[in-house]
Amino acid sequence: MPYPRKRFGQHWLKDASVHETILRAANLDPAQAGVDPIWVLEIGPGTGQLTQRLLTRGVQVLAVEIDRDLCRLLHKRFADQPHFHLVEGDFLRLPLPKEPRLLVANIPYNLTSPILEKVLGSPAHPVQQFERIVLLVQKELAERLQATPGSKAYGAMSLRTRYLAECELICTVPRSAFKPSPKVESAVIRLSPRPAPTPARDPRWFNQLIQQGFSTRRKKLLNALQGLVERELLSAALTQLNLNPDARAEELDLPDWLALSDLLLDEVERTTLAHCQGEESR
Repeated sequence: MPYPRKRFGQHWLKDASVHETILRAANLDPAQAGVDPIWVLEIGPGTGQLTQRLLTRGVQVLAVEIDRDLCRLLHKRFADQPHFHLVEGDFLRLPLPKEPRLLVANIPYNLTSPILEKVLGSPAHPVQQFERIVLLVQKELAERLQATPGSKAYGAMSLRTRYLAECELICTVPRSAFKPSPKVESAVIRLSPRPAPTPARDPRWFNQLIQQGFSTRRKKLLNALQGLVERELLSAALTQLNLNPDARAEELDLPDWLALSDLLLDEVERTTLAHCQGEESR
């Protein structure tokens, strides 16, 4: 059994009950797998403990592993498994494989954010390839994904995730469930990507607005967004939407941010057009 490598953020999950919880959250249907192939993407299969359990469900497992030593172990362990497909490489540098509609994985905690961005996309470029995404992640990050207005964990990541998917906290996982034990507690989450219930008129602008708003959390929005919107326009927009003119970013929920984004976009476009017409008339 290879020893986990720190450079790859490896921690072997040894608790069988957590593996089973992950599989239940993935909602795999063995009967369906017997009729239509179900492809599951697994990022960082490690020694193949979760992989083995996935294969017993009759699904096609496409595993992506960066560690060459582990790839040799996996090739040997699953040599007789026709449903096992291994890609050696860095998941973040590879194109998304087209077949999988499910993603089930225990991913390196230091790469969670870029992995989420790759599999969920952004408000401007959403990825809706996956029906379900079940991940074992750091508990603190799981709380950020689920955070609501007013909490310390609430931020731009919370809003982007809610814009792109439904997020559920399935269970928390103690440090003792791993070998070696990580320094943080963990959690199993399930993401269900779907189109935004209320799409932003300009998703790029919406994303830019929330990113700027949360970049200086202690500042009021009137000050935090000064680089994007004139103070007078922002003040008028907050008043029109019946929002506190002294509000900070963490006080606004997703519908508030979407309404503010669309209203400010209208005002910015109107101001820009008036300026351009004024220049042409000179």
